[in-house]
Amino acid sequence: MHKGRIKTWNDKRGFGFIQSDELPKDVFVHISALKGMARKPRVGDIIHFQVENQDNGKLKAIHCSIEGVAKVVSSPRKPRPHIRRKKPGFIRKLLPAAVIIAVVFGYQKLATSSGSVPEPQAVMSLFESSSSSDTARFSCSGKTHCSQMTSCEEATFYQDNCPGTNMDGDRDGIPCERQLCNQ
Repeated sequence: MHKGRIKTWNDKRGFGFIQSDELPKDVFVHISALKGMARKPRVGDIIHFQVENQDNGKLKAIHCSIEGVAKVVSSPRKPRPHIRRKKPGFIRKLLPAAVIIAVVFGYQKLATSSGSVPEPQAVMSLFESSSSSDTARFSCSGKTHCSQMTSCEEATFYQDNCPGTNMDGDRDGIPCERQLCNQ
């Protein structure tokens, strides 16, 4: 083990040189050789070190300590247990897509069926009272198909005044053409 004094130190770059009466040349020292010291070295600090010859023929200080500065002893880390996570199975991979598809189809089903849902009686009475003389003869009572109608006039009343009817298959404005309203 050699003893010397820090001659120069570049704190930004983390290296310097040690001058020792025991060695003919100054010895290069890197901050990594001072592992575990409580502080960084300063010019004038007394250093205890070992020497290693580099490939270029220069000397390098290793296993250094600063005289009068405590070494920080770190407690050995306990190895963390390796937690093995299961890879998501086939079902777990498809679940998000299945949920999205179900929501889309459910929304489409709701949107298409909302037209056939009968409205409350209060709203129905508004439709009934706004109609002309047919109001006295017909009222919206939940009929939706031609097979439930008794006349062309009733089918026309339902198509014009009652929501959710399915009596104009070709969408030409004439209800129940094949069954009741042959024109």
